[in-house]
Amino acid sequence: MRTRTSQEVAALVARRLAERAGEFAVIGLGRSGVAASRLLRRAGQSVYASDVSTADSVHAVARELECEGASVDVGHHNLERITHAAVVVVSPGVPPTVPPLQVAAKAGIPIVSEVEIALRLTPQLRYIATTGTNGKTTTTALIAHLLRALGHDADSVGNIGTPVSELPLRDLPPAWAALEISSFQLHDTPGVLPDVGVLTTLSPDHLDRYGSVHEYYADKKRLFANATVASRWVTTADNTDVHELIRGVPGHWYHFSTKRTDVDAWFDRERNELHVLGAPLLSRADVALAGDHNVANVLAALLAVMVADSAHATPAARNTLAAAVRSFHALAHRLEPVHDQQGILWLNDSKATNVASTQVAIASMTRPAVVLLGGRHKGEAYTSLAPELRRTARAVIAFGEAGPLVQADLELPLAGQVPVLLVPAGRPFAEVLGEARALAQDGDAILLSPACSSFDMFRNYEERGREFARLAAVLS
Repeated sequence: MRTRTSQEVAALVARRLAERAGEFAVIGLGRSGVAASRLLRRAGQSVYASDVSTADSVHAVARELECEGASVDVGHHNLERITHAAVVVVSPGVPPTVPPLQVAAKAGIPIVSEVEIALRLTPQLRYIATTGTNGKTTTTALIAHLLRALGHDADSVGNIGTPVSELPLRDLPPAWAALEISSFQLHDTPGVLPDVGVLTTLSPDHLDRYGSVHEYYADKKRLFANATVASRWVTTADNTDVHELIRGVPGHWYHFSTKRTDVDAWFDRERNELHVLGAPLLSRADVALAGDHNVANVLAALLAVMVADSAHATPAARNTLAAAVRSFHALAHRLEPVHDQQGILWLNDSKATNVASTQVAIASMTRPAVVLLGGRHKGEAYTSLAPELRRTARAVIAFGEAGPLVQADLELPLAGQVPVLLVPAGRPFAEVLGEARALAQDGDAILLSPACSSFDMFRNYEERGREFARLAAVLS
């Protein structure tokens, strides 16, 4: 069977939505699956939703969806029914290897994300879509913040936590959205065509799910699948992999950099100013976010908003945007200061679930740090962290399932300079933090920037970050 192009899949899904013929099968009853099911029902579509979980929360939403006219299975998927679906809708957390997606693919049924369904059913929505290995959540949140400052009704959606499908279900849907879109979501969103598309960074990630870096990057490139000469794109000028990925993609290109000045948005280190579209906009001192990576995120967000509409780049709009940046603060779990007592600053960077993200966090340290690395391994080596750890780390605490790998990768390159202490898997998180507190000295930071997923000890990175914050207050 010939594989359909992205454009063919998008057109087929649009046609089946318009015809209201056949059943839409929604796989997974998390927040995005539930929102997609409700939106499809409101649009008059027949819906079959299923989830293998038997949790009370899943039973509760199943009853609600049944009251809204959907057919729902809890505890199993009806594979025979799925093979006859018009379209299969999948949540980003569902891997492509699960049986319902395997049978759907074999039957030639189009498989799309909740994002695709929402965008098709909300054609009037204007949106700025952001992807990248790191920086996309902060950039997305800041884009929404800037749009609201300019007077737009705007919300941040997608991988940042709120399903896109929830927007059209509101009594007054917003006119604009800042969409964070992950590689998993892009894989199944063939119709994405934003007002502006943003690519923050690229580095290896999710190698526990992808067979290679090439496969991971290929999903990131799907952001540009529908590019035209009129498209507007914002990307970093500081990443070679980004240069290679976007080569030959049509559209108007805008670049940002913290290293170069021959771009559309850049950081003037001499004057300590952020320049956007030919003129300084605000001082670095006015940006309440640590590290050059966050300067890059601010430049990306400003550039994306300003090129999205000519009204966003007037002198008055520039003043408004500068003031909005000044009022924006660090998001939870992203280099978030959670406690500062007895001379010890506790920094929660639990969102750093890959090596590249941890690398920029360590590089932003301006004081000695006890660095916590570990969790569930995602397929990357930790050796690239050694140079920055030698510069700033007082010690490294290796913990969780990946602890022995962290220790093995770093002990030799850090030998004689930075001790690497292993807290074996199975030990409570309180013990990990207790070891860190015992090593920290007055004026130090304790940095949780794990470079791993949280699933060996926690349900998600948010839970890990909250527990870090709670224990920081207890141990101080």
